[in-house]
Amino acid sequence: MLNLSFNFLKNIKSFIFPFYRHKELKFIFKKLQDGTPEGKIVARFVGGCVRKYLSNERIDDIDVATTLTTDQIKEKFRDTNLKVIETGVKHGTVTIVSKNHKVEITTLRKDIKTDGRHAEVEYTEDWQKDSERRDFTINAIYMDINGKLFDPQMGTIDLKNKNIKFIGDPQKRIEEDYLRIIRFIRFKIMYDIVVEPTTSDVIKQNLDGVKKISKERILIELLKILGLKNFLTINQSSNLREIFLMIFPEFLYLNRLDRLKKVYRYSKVNVDILLAVMLIDEKDNHEYFIHKYNAPNKNKETLEKFNKNLIKLKNSKEFFEKDLVKNAYLNGKNHLIALNLINFSINSKVKLHDFTKTLNKILKIKIPIFPIDGETLKQKGMREGQMLGNVLKTLEKDWINNNFKISNERVEEIIKINLN
Repeated sequence: MLNLSFNFLKNIKSFIFPFYRHKELKFIFKKLQDGTPEGKIVARFVGGCVRKYLSNERIDDIDVATTLTTDQIKEKFRDTNLKVIETGVKHGTVTIVSKNHKVEITTLRKDIKTDGRHAEVEYTEDWQKDSERRDFTINAIYMDINGKLFDPQMGTIDLKNKNIKFIGDPQKRIEEDYLRIIRFIRFKIMYDIVVEPTTSDVIKQNLDGVKKISKERILIELLKILGLKNFLTINQSSNLREIFLMIFPEFLYLNRLDRLKKVYRYSKVNVDILLAVMLIDEKDNHEYFIHKYNAPNKNKETLEKFNKNLIKLKNSKEFFEKDLVKNAYLNGKNHLIALNLINFSINSKVKLHDFTKTLNKILKIKIPIFPIDGETLKQKGMREGQMLGNVLKTLEKDWINNNFKISNERVEEIIKINLN
């Protein structure tokens, strides 16, 4: 009931205060429009922000298409307080940064030549031509600053019907940029997991083209896919699952998602948890993934930490029992909550009752606070430096192993040993 009320209020707010009425955006559009004959539109919102507005989703990125060149855009904002960043001038894109928004503005384009990775474009003032070079009909819906739609590819109808449709010939669209195959998967999971056989066949025929795309671009799209709240439904579509596995064969354990679905509501499932569930095994499969895609250090370190603690958990019955507080202190509650989710998803022997019992124990833990710091040791005669740091680590280890207790005499003893 609470969730329904929240969604109702969100719908009302979106209707009364649509994003395009924000004063900063109105100012940006006014500057773009300045000096233009009345009746001629030089700028429109396009892509994700329009699609998300029409679907009542949270809007994060704002893209604007314009008939102006990058030089003309920079000139219009030269004497304003807004920051102009040349994010992709050679591609016809600049970004305007205000207090509350980052607006990416791109000159209308039409494709001249493509090779599956890069496109040679020509700038244009033709909105129809610009729409024809975009990937899906739902991403070719334009909207002016007053909320009036321009929909040359009938994307609003497809959005309403949750139909992810290539603009024009799917074969041609895919050959222009093979990354569109992965983007197709993302939007299908986002709106509707059913893939028509004809589209599925075209995609499968062009999968070799994905090899032409840089691993960096592929990883960016993959992380977006894993960040979708609907990703856990991927096994419900045999076509979508098959295509996904053809592109990402390292995800050996997609079936584990079915167990994860049983418990995900108990904790927020993030990208790192999904990667761990689908990758980690006794053969270090996750290391192959990290190497193949040169995963960011944050993802790499988290995956390695999950793997290390899953091994400890497998080898010790005390991990979530007698050693629970110790492991919570060393790793943090959130890590243990995630580890419990992953362990349930990976290990079919773990019962739902065991999972919830462990979760409740983790949630009730009060993590101890180490009572000694550098100032304490200075008061006992130690000087600041590497030795002080080493003594602190020794004291903390002793404190942890003694059930988070340490006497003053023991502190003095350890200091004396290190000073001698």
